[in-house]
Amino acid sequence: MTTHTQPSPDVPVDAYLRRIGAVRPGRPDAAALRDLHLRHLKTVPFENLSIHLGEDIVLEEKPLLDKVVGAGRGGFCYELNGTFAALLRALGFGVTLLQARVFGDGGRLGVPYDHMAMVVDTAGEGRWLADVGFGDHSHLPLALDDRGDQVDPAGTFRVVDAEGGDLDVLRNGTPQYRLETRPRVLADFTAGAWYHRTSPDSHFPRSLVCTRVTDEGRVTLSGHKLVTHAHGERTERLLDGDEEVRAAYRDLFGIELAELPPVPPNRQA
Repeated sequence: MTTHTQPSPDVPVDAYLRRIGAVRPGRPDAAALRDLHLRHLKTVPFENLSIHLGEDIVLEEKPLLDKVVGAGRGGFCYELNGTFAALLRALGFGVTLLQARVFGDGGRLGVPYDHMAMVVDTAGEGRWLADVGFGDHSHLPLALDDRGDQVDPAGTFRVVDAEGGDLDVLRNGTPQYRLETRPRVLADFTAGAWYHRTSPDSHFPRSLVCTRVTDEGRVTLSGHKLVTHAHGERTERLLDGDEEVRAAYRDLFGIELAELPPVPPNRQA
């Protein structure tokens, strides 16, 4: 596996680091990657609001950085891992984008380019599977070449060999996605992003989500329903009216919305 894409000189590195509350690392090593990965998950939400607000999603580096860094928004896998890859390259990490197919009900695999993840080469410390765009997933990068259990705050993960040279990523024994090891570029994921924005078979048009990791666990807003996981306990409540929802987006996720995304039909949250 080789890394083909060079860092772009247009990445607003300092602004991006401020966005995630990080300082510029002294060297692109595994410790720096772990710190950046966790900070990203805690500050940049996984959200699909653009789909429901009718906003365009352009899989090009500048529009994605404008959204995540400039506008203080989040996104789904293509957006979050696309921008994080740009930051890492600008900081001297070697980054390779990979496509994955997500395991669904009954072990059925999703469409090609269902998901984007990345392999990150650190300063002589091996290769790491980094993924800040899968929602509730590992908090820290996974050692790509380690076939044993990898204990993470989000569970126990394994990377196992699959057919055709692919790799399966498991969480607590359950397959999450199948990773193809052929290097890809951002534009390769355009069809996958279009599918997830428009297909009735995709869960994104049928659900509304905004979620991020917290120091205590996780916070998720779906329509008017706010779910908090803290120290192993789950609490759920319905927010009272649009203004409280708008305040939750602002105070919990840093997202200022002039217009709230509509709750999808036949969904109560």
